[in-house]
Amino acid sequence: MFLLVIGILALAAGFAINTPALAFSRFSRPVKAVGLVLILIGLLTSSVRQIDAGQVGVVSLFGNVSDQPINAGLSLVNPLANVTKFDIKTQNYTMSATHNEGQQVGDDAIRVLTADGLEVVIDLTVLYRVIPADAPRILREIGPDYTDKVVRPITRTRIRDNAVYYDAVALYSTRRDEFQGRIYNTIETDFKKRGLLLEQLLIRNIDLPASVKKTIESKINAEQDSQKMQFVLAKERQEAERKRVEAQGIADYQKILSTGLSDKQLQYEQIKAQRELAASPNAKIVIMGSRGNVPLILSDK
Repeated sequence: MFLLVIGILALAAGFAINTPALAFSRFSRPVKAVGLVLILIGLLTSSVRQIDAGQVGVVSLFGNVSDQPINAGLSLVNPLANVTKFDIKTQNYTMSATHNEGQQVGDDAIRVLTADGLEVVIDLTVLYRVIPADAPRILREIGPDYTDKVVRPITRTRIRDNAVYYDAVALYSTRRDEFQGRIYNTIETDFKKRGLLLEQLLIRNIDLPASVKKTIESKINAEQDSQKMQFVLAKERQEAERKRVEAQGIADYQKILSTGLSDKQLQYEQIKAQRELAASPNAKIVIMGSRGNVPLILSDK
């Protein structure tokens, strides 16, 4: 475009000095030739537009927007037309409470009220891209700043609208996936209406109030104590069962002995024991009692 303007100025200057009365009128023809060459080069360069990979171009001329986008590569367009480029690769928009982590400086997390009236802070990342065929409509209806006009406000609004159906604790734990799927469906619908495709919605963090965190920690500790007590009780039951079986075995053994041994058998066993004691190197004196009493053993220790 710059060469085109210079060429037009040079051509006009050539006609302006084409007066015999002027001393440098002889330069009129060369100036005109240079002007024509510059105009041709300017028209050629202005008509050829390059669209990089991962982009599409939308041509607009005097306010009229073409319905057909320009694909990646070199294309010939009206030299007076304006070509707006749209990125059709995957883009992300992060809203985070951490400083300089998201697109906005400072704390940009989404603060929502849950069904139980508590304020929950949500960090979120939106993955989306422009639908190439809808790029002309985006330029015509929204403009090139669709991130601030569509992505950010719709995402924040839909999250707040859906968070009111969940309690804070459920949103943090048991129903987190359900909440993420619900807001994904609503945001996806709104994006499609405006020429954007929602690829993924990532809930990076859900920060609960300090009082709720303390309650959750207390509940977890109580559940752990309960599980520990159940383990102890189960172990005690097993030990009690072991002792019962052992006592039953002893009782059965004693019953067998009391009913199965006679006096003569006991006397025989006593004589055997006395012989073993007498043969022991540690036993020195064996004093036998009368009437079948247990003998007294005196050791040298």
